Amino acid sequence: MNRQWSTSGLGRLVVAVCLAAGIGLSATPLAAGAEFELEDYAGKVVVVDFWASWCVPCRRSFPWLNEMQAKYADDGLVVIGVNVDTDAEASRAFLEEFPVEFRIVEDPDGELATAYDVIAMPSSFIIGRQGEIAATHLGFKVKKTDEYEAAIREALAAGAEI
Repeated sequence: MNRQWSTSGLGRLVVAVCLAAGIGLSATPLAAGAEFELEDYAGKVVVVDFWASWCVPCRRSFPWLNEMQAKYADDGLVVIGVNVDTDAEASRAFLEEFPVEFRIVEDPDGELATAYDVIAMPSSFIIGRQGEIAATHLGFKVKKTDEYEAAIREALAAGAEI
């Protein structure tokens, strides 16, 4: 079965790259004073979703990400959208049209996207409670949301006693 969510070697590679680059458990400045510190979310399951204003599938994924944030926040889920637009106005216009109920981090220079080896929009990484990448997802298909949600639930269940 060809799964959209994967726990293949890519996840382990991304963890190794992030740790080697100082990303993951340490602060990574992204833009104009914004910081993304994964350690702030220790014990949580974090969905890091890379997106851009020109990304058509992102228009469909945002309502679903809002739903996941609302549905699983009490279970320890945190959704963080990482915007890779170089045009801040395009990003603002997108967010006006598709409001979010999760944190947005700006990455106009693509430093975080490069560290995560992002090759498609959107690209999502589920980071487990102990900082490991539990699953990855490239693109977004509405008909696969049950599969995507199952991966989130699995990550939430793993180590839930922490």
